[in-house]
Amino acid sequence: MSVVDLQPWLDRARELGADDATLIDPQQVVTAEWVRLKCEFGCDGFGECRTCPPHSPTPATTRRVLDEFRRVILMRVGPSTDQADSDRLHEGLRKTATGLERELFLAGFHKAWSIPCGPCEECDPCNLEGACLHPERSRPSMEACGIDVFSTVRNAGWEIEVVRDRTSPYRFFALVLVD
Repeated sequence: MSVVDLQPWLDRARELGADDATLIDPQQVVTAEWVRLKCEFGCDGFGECRTCPPHSPTPATTRRVLDEFRRVILMRVGPSTDQADSDRLHEGLRKTATGLERELFLAGFHKAWSIPCGPCEECDPCNLEGACLHPERSRPSMEACGIDVFSTVRNAGWEIEVVRDRTSPYRFFALVLVD
């Protein structure tokens, strides 16, 4: 089977709302146990959403899943310094990632799966006792899956820095596992 050129899909990611998109090898995606600990001991929403730890895949599971793929699309929005725009950019990139995942699936990439940025905010509060109300859009974040976003983004040759204060530029990133 020949490898299908994914350039049109990188363009499509941009059409859906990403500021940029690039193709990376799954081995460039770094997983680490410490990332999940930062969710557990650094986030006030720990355990409140089915897409966050302890409900999300462990770093070891994430690594095994990544190893089943050959190509990954990395997307970003930003940089921005407008804190008032943060929620819109975050939610927009989550929708771009799941939208691209769906389009890839319908185009024959049956393994396509997205790992967007930040927490899922489809429901408030999350329905932890019953079925997910939005399974077509609900995905765990890269951090919740144990992905070291900083190392992964740098492995792709992109810039990422710690947001030190409200005047620092920030970016959001998402992955779509393709095939």
